Amino acid sequence: MQTNNHKIVDYDLVLDAKFGKEGTVERAQAEEAAYSFYSGQILQDARKEAKVTQEELARRTNTTKSYISKVENGVITPSVGVFYRFINALGLRLEVVKPIY
Repeated sequence: MQTNNHKIVDYDLVLDAKFGKEGTVERAQAEEAAYSFYSGQILQDARKEAKVTQEELARRTNTTKSYISKVENGVITPSVGVFYRFINALGLRLEVVKPIY
């Protein structure tokens, strides 16, 4: 791993050193935790942009404020069904797009 003024040259080496090589259980767990955190941040940003409190989102989605907080903080990952309820409750839509190669 080489760095130059704290600029990472090869990020894969950093991930390998910290979480294990790609394909290992440790790396998969780290990636899952990162996805949970990132998804939670997206939900929190969308909720705040919509000016909806955690309490209100919980009411709209038949969950609890505590559950919303845990999702936003990456502690838990909602099921697909609950995720879609969040999307709908915030007036958003989810679009899956196939990349063009």
